[in-house]
Amino acid sequence: MDNRIRVLVAKPGLDGHDRGAKVIARALRDAGMEVIYTGLRQTPEMIVNAALQEDVQVIGLSILSGAHNAIVPRVMELLHEKQMNDVVVIVGGIVPDDDAGSLKKLGVAGVFQPGASLEEIVNFIRTSVKQAA
Repeated sequence: MDNRIRVLVAKPGLDGHDRGAKVIARALRDAGMEVIYTGLRQTPEMIVNAALQEDVQVIGLSILSGAHNAIVPRVMELLHEKQMNDVVVIVGGIVPDDDAGSLKKLGVAGVFQPGASLEEIVNFIRTSVKQAA
């Protein structure tokens, strides 16, 4: 039986810059995780539906556009509606410290700003999934 951590990496909103998301996806894959990359311009509904269909343990949102305060609350609301409260949500990108705190109050497990190491992200996911199990 395959016990690899399943991670959905998504680029929500109109932000068309996905290099960072692809770097993260590759690092997670190289760390032994199964990664599903949804591609660009995903709506919160598309992201949550894909997470449900793929039965993931983690959703990683890469947001560089500044739309995190609009997109992330909607993702969290949809996860709650679908009773997917055990899914670990992390956000990466341009997120001011004050906004990072607000996102964590909504239930986001971690916020990774520019300069976060790939090792830090991998370890955070492993620890978070272990704690959720």
